[in-house]
Amino acid sequence: MTAARLGPEERAAALAHMAGNELDLLVIGGGIVGAGVALDAVSRGLTVGLVEARDFASGTSSRSSKLIHGGLRYLEQLDFELVREALTERGLLLQRIAPHLVRPVPFLYPLRGHVWERGYVGAGVTLYDTLSLSMGSVRGLPHHRHLTRSGAMRVFPALRRDALVGAVQYWDAQVDDARYVVTVLRTAATYGARIASRVQAVGFLREGEHVTGAEVVDLETGEELSVRAKQVVNATGVWTDDIQELVGGRGQIHVRASKGIHLVVPRDRIQASSGLILRTEKSVLFVIPWGRHWIIGTTDTDWDLDKAHPAASRTDIDYILDHVNQVLRVPLTRDDVEGVYAGLRPLLYGESDDTSKLSREHTVAHPVPGLVLIAGGKYTTYRVMAKDAVDAVAHGLGGGVPESVTDRVPLVGADGYAALWNQRRTLARQSGLHVSRVQHLLRRYGSMIHEVLALIAERPDLREPLTGADDYLRAEVVYAARYESARHLDDVLSRRTRISIETWDRGIAVAEEAAALMAEPLGWTEEQVKREVEYYRKRIEAERAAQEQENDHEADAVQHGAPDIVPEAPRVPAGGTAADRMAIREEG
Repeated sequence: MTAARLGPEERAAALAHMAGNELDLLVIGGGIVGAGVALDAVSRGLTVGLVEARDFASGTSSRSSKLIHGGLRYLEQLDFELVREALTERGLLLQRIAPHLVRPVPFLYPLRGHVWERGYVGAGVTLYDTLSLSMGSVRGLPHHRHLTRSGAMRVFPALRRDALVGAVQYWDAQVDDARYVVTVLRTAATYGARIASRVQAVGFLREGEHVTGAEVVDLETGEELSVRAKQVVNATGVWTDDIQELVGGRGQIHVRASKGIHLVVPRDRIQASSGLILRTEKSVLFVIPWGRHWIIGTTDTDWDLDKAHPAASRTDIDYILDHVNQVLRVPLTRDDVEGVYAGLRPLLYGESDDTSKLSREHTVAHPVPGLVLIAGGKYTTYRVMAKDAVDAVAHGLGGGVPESVTDRVPLVGADGYAALWNQRRTLARQSGLHVSRVQHLLRRYGSMIHEVLALIAERPDLREPLTGADDYLRAEVVYAARYESARHLDDVLSRRTRISIETWDRGIAVAEEAAALMAEPLGWTEEQVKREVEYYRKRIEAERAAQEQENDHEADAVQHGAPDIVPEAPRVPAGGTAADRMAIREEG
């Protein structure tokens, strides 16, 4: 089966279809949960549409720790079922659903000297390994091992000798979170889902108390559309309460945003062949291998400011550096930091004021006929969340909907990946690319690598690396616009690639070249190319300025000053009209 494109023509066709036909299901939200819901529903035979107000995965789903894991720390909270469920999903993703995108990563857990600690931690990781094998789940990872201090230092020479007396090494998995979301969406589109980004839900269609669809605005053109659907799923994460207000009240689910920031530093700043996990007074801190870099994070603080662009402050950055430097032989400084990103976790409201103790489990609600809400959870268990949401949709449709099959549906790019990986040297000879470039492409596109290589055959200049971001080929920028629904420069530099956090200048040097490459597939004029570059520069300047501020409010005020390339449309609460929205827009 050929993977569906998500290009400009396909977006236009999807919107036309959604405006002209009643769907079984409309999904609002294009993060990992919304993408998972669309795939689950369409693979059960439902007609499905999905709209996202910004770029796909532009919120929480592109700003995670990029781990697929069971949550080792949840064992301490005795949440065995959550851990078992997550480990089952980890095995499925590694071996069946997305072996081209999800890969193993080792972590070292330093032991600090307490006699009881090795037994305590060893028992925890033994249980972690055991749960991953329970209930018929697929493991696919090595078992943990105990190390002496010398053994641990061989694995992680960057550690101070006085920071540990030994260690336990265990395995989890990691993923490029934003790329994974786009792949899930392309899989859903391949099975028939209609999908469009930069389309904002601004109100609901109603027949009495029954929700019968949504009013949406194409933010690229300003056109307003009515999308009729028998059921609507709100999968908007930290925006859940905002969408609930459109049906007249906060509803049954209450979501609280917790900010987590991560730092990206060059691989040569920390000499090690394994990731690292450290306990802090609040949670845990990861040092995660990431290609030619390390990702270090995260924090866990309450956030009630701009949800679209959460800001990292100087205090956040110093917190991470201070904690990781407690164990490093050569301390990191702010000058070592290549990139910084901040994301918001959508946590279900609890009684505690400490966000690290709020529930990571998910909840599905059916507050009014025709509307299903889903919130909470963690990236690793997105497929289970989606299944539960579509089960609620099936109930709302009156039954007769088949059971979920997504545990047996590989994502596009997975089929044939293993064989292509074995043939990577042959692919390199045929394409004229170095084998390391082919490996890079296989790990990002799997068997869809042939589409990228076809672009290179069509335009040989696309085989060259981007100037100033040479981990990526010029072809990948064109591919993102033509196949992966990238509509703006930031979509490519921040999410289809990771140039915005993997280069010292945050992608400024490559911006003009990338924008010029996007111009042909998107039909941009020279003026639009200049506008895209200018907006991107302003966004990066605002983020860097925010990172010099001492607290959240100051950082938010600075970062909020950079305008979005496509501003959102005003939302109108329940009972409002298009005229009300126009009035809000004119007042604003």
